[in-house]
Amino acid sequence: MSTSTRFLRLLSLLQTHRYWSGDELAERLDVSLRTVRRDIDRLRDLGYPVQADRGVGGGYQLSSGTALPPLVLDDEEAVALVVGLQSTVHGGEDALAEAGLRALSKVVPVLPSKLRQRVQALASSTVPLNSPTSSPDSVDPAVLVAFAQACRDHERIAFDYQDAKGVASSRRVEPAQLVNVGNRYYLVAFDLDRDDWRSFRVDRAENADPRALRFAPRQIPGGDAAQFVRNGLRGSGVQPVSARVHSSAKALAPLIGRWFEIDPIDDRSCMVRTENADLRWAAFGLALSEAPVSEVQPRELRELLSEWSARLAQEPGT
Repeated sequence: MSTSTRFLRLLSLLQTHRYWSGDELAERLDVSLRTVRRDIDRLRDLGYPVQADRGVGGGYQLSSGTALPPLVLDDEEAVALVVGLQSTVHGGEDALAEAGLRALSKVVPVLPSKLRQRVQALASSTVPLNSPTSSPDSVDPAVLVAFAQACRDHERIAFDYQDAKGVASSRRVEPAQLVNVGNRYYLVAFDLDRDDWRSFRVDRAENADPRALRFAPRQIPGGDAAQFVRNGLRGSGVQPVSARVHSSAKALAPLIGRWFEIDPIDDRSCMVRTENADLRWAAFGLALSEAPVSEVQPRELRELLSEWSARLAQEPGT
């Protein structure tokens, strides 16, 4: 066993959080007790908080520290981690989803090919249950991660894209920012071939190819990527939705903050806003508020809510 292999094996054993005697570790690694002590010292130098008890019956255990050191994961743990992060990205609160995406951008690029294939197989065969903004369109995690890294590194990227009408094209862009709208991601970028800003639905992109060409960031029109996407959605058949929900912003945030902008009016009511092409999802989102609603716009949404309310209250057979 090489020194690096032995070192990683030692770290993997300690990360099980089991208490190991020096003799047990020496036997597992097929080395002397002195080598074990030396390797433990190297781990400490790298920031791993290894606790040691001296004397008869003494041993070693990895304890909690003040910062997170590098981790060693086996194949199954790595796959589980990435799948869990993908669930967070697609279904968590905004801040948590953003953190999950940052973590994915670090983990996915270093996955061996065989593990990446397993992750993609799991992702493609799994759908969320009853999410108000769920979509049959799935995002390729490799594309999402490539976009996130290109935004972070100010690096040009090329990809194949299919628009809402099914027209396919190849795009070369300078990416600026990813915007999360429900369970969908949009890339805001400057399109080099069209010499203008565009937003791209990430689930319609594939074959993302970073070009290793850095660029100086441009100013997004209006200075706000989220507003840029919102303006684009309003021009593509997506209807603006608003309503007064008679509940506090603190109570509403964990219930519908994922899909609605929440503007407090007073301690007992808020105006909530979103855009959606299917008013049924907007109605479902308002129902999740678990509070009375009023001042609902547009009119079609008010009618839909009234229809649902009457239908749900109707006795069977009447």
